[in-house]
Formats: sequence, C-alpha cells, structure tokens
Amino acid sequence: MASPLKVCVVGSGNWGSAIARIIGHNARSLRFATTVKMWVFEENVNGRKLSDIINTEHENVKYLPGYKLPQNVLAVPELRDAAKGADLLVFVVPHQFIRRLCDEMVGCVSTKARGISLIKGIDACPGGLTLISDIIREKMGMDVSVLMGANIANEVAAEKFCETTIGSRILENGLLFKELLQTPNFRITVVDDADTVELCGALKNIVAVSAGFCDGLRCGDNTKAAVIRLGLMEMIGFTRLFSKNTNVSTETFLESCGVADLITTCYGGRNQRVAEAFSKSGKSIGQLEKEMLNGQKLQGPATSAEVYHILQQKGLVDKFPMFTAVYQICFQGKPVQEIISCLQSHPEHE
Repeated sequence: MASPLKVCVVGSGNWGSAIARIIGHNARSLRFATTVKMWVFEENVNGRKLSDIINTEHENVKYLPGYKLPQNVLAVPELRDAAKGADLLVFVVPHQFIRRLCDEMVGCVSTKARGISLIKGIDACPGGLTLISDIIREKMGMDVSVLMGANIANEVAAEKFCETTIGSRILENGLLFKELLQTPNFRITVVDDADTVELCGALKNIVAVSAGFCDGLRCGDNTKAAVIRLGLMEMIGFTRLFSKNTNVSTETFLESCGVADLITTCYGGRNQRVAEAFSKSGKSIGQLEKEMLNGQKLQGPATSAEVYHILQQKGLVDKFPMFTAVYQICFQGKPVQEIISCLQSHPEHE
C-alpha cells in the first residue's frame, strides 16, 4: 500500500485557514497523512505568537475568528519545516510573495510533489503575462492545478453550500485535489482549461473594484449588472488574447470560477467593500486596506496595475476601458466618476 500523502498548506490567512479547515477534516481518510501542516507567517496577537494560539486553541483568532480548526492542523512558522517532504502543496498567499516563498522551499518537498494554487493574481513581465501557477511550476518543477470559485472564506468556514472549479492540465492531479478538498457543502468541478480558470480568479477582482466604485456613487442595481456584464466581456477578451491555451472555452466562464465568482465578488468581497469606501471617503486604497482588512491584502488594484502594464506594452489600453479606468482611478488620481464615463462609452455598445 502506498504511503499516505503529506499535505502542506502554504498560507494561513482568511482563505488559507478556511481551506485548512476542510483539508484537516478530509485528511483523516487513509490516502492522506493525518497531520496537515499549515505555514503561518508569524506575528504577535495580544502578546502571543499566532502559531502558538492556533496550536493550543485551534483557531486563527486574527484571520478566521469564530471557527475552530481540526486538531490535526499544525501551525508551523518556518516555511521549510512546514513544506519538508510534502507530497501535496496548497498555495494560498498574496500573489506578491509567491516568488520568494517558492525560492525558499526549493529542494525540501517530495520529488513527486504536486501543487494547487488558490492565489488570485497575475504577474506582468517584459514578455507579457505570467500566471502564478507558471511561477510555481518553473521554480519548483512540479505540476500545478488551480482552484477558483464563488467562495467567500467565512461562508466556506461556516459550511454554507457553494461550488468551486479546479483547473488542471493533468486530470489525475485535479481529481486527487478534488478528493482532498470536496465536501457535501463545497462541491468541485474539474476542467482542463486551467489557464482560463486562473485568469478568471485574477481578473474578477478588477471588476469588483468597479462595482464598489458604483456602489459608492449610489448608482443602483441596474448599473452594477452592467458592470458585471461588461466586466465579464473584458475578462473573456483578455483571456482570449493572453492565455497560452489556444482553445479557450467559453463554457469555462459559466463555471463557478467565472460568472458565479464574479457575481459574489461584486456583491460581497473585500475588493468591492474597499472600493466603495474609497469612493465615499477620499482616503487612499492603501490606507483603507490597513483600516478595513485586518492585515489581509487587497488584490484588485494590484492586479489592475499588472493588467494595465501588459495592455500598455501591447497597445491595447483602449480595448479594455473598465480595467484601464480602475487602474487610473486607483493610481493616477482620476475621479471615481470616470467609471461611469467608461461604461457609457464602452466599445461593447458600438
């Protein structure tokens, strides 16, 4: 009989802790090693180390308060110790940190390790677009699947029903991660259009910022519906232009990673909430992130900057007015009302 597969969760924020909660319960099956190691970026909470609190109280009191973690989830503050000998790695950290973390882990995981990325973001490079999963593949030499969907972390932790999508270039690996992650209330579809799944997860956060701007301007539900539709069209157009997969499937946008995630993020995600506050308060995005997110990172504005630089390189800024407007409002001082002008003159209406 094969040895049980060792699992490491790389990240312990809001979403990372919610996922570790599921994995801890599911790892009690014979296929997986019972102890699930979760890397924790060490910090002090009320004078105590966060890793000690998690390991004694079995709760991430800073990032997922009110939800107990299974006792077989072990918080480990040293990344190489957490990842040592791991067969399955679940990456769930802000995308800005992935290169450094991968560099730190090289050589300490199993030679047959496989990964899955829950990270929402992209990386702009001189040649164009690099996916986060590509960075992990390149630096760690492993196959990497992705998981994206309409999954607000606190609702997942509360075991409210939701769906999600795994994109995997190797079906066997996608199905293995489905076995690790699926529950009666966290239902998973596996598709092979992995690049589209990943791009949906990144790009929808830009659209959610647009939705938040419109909420702050009190534009109403009709306007928000237009933001969602036009944002989805820009997501599809961008993916068709920049995905390395030449067979981008429109059906993938109808999975949980596409339109479902877009809807829930535009109505209830952190990007929407911070963008709404931005349009009302006059405070900067950075200031609101610190005030509202309790140490969590905001992905929408950062992703809009990556996307804008890619579009600039290719001379395509005018083709993606919503993505462009979000960047210009967040970083170039354009007024929030610019988002309405962008909708009114959107090329989809020509």
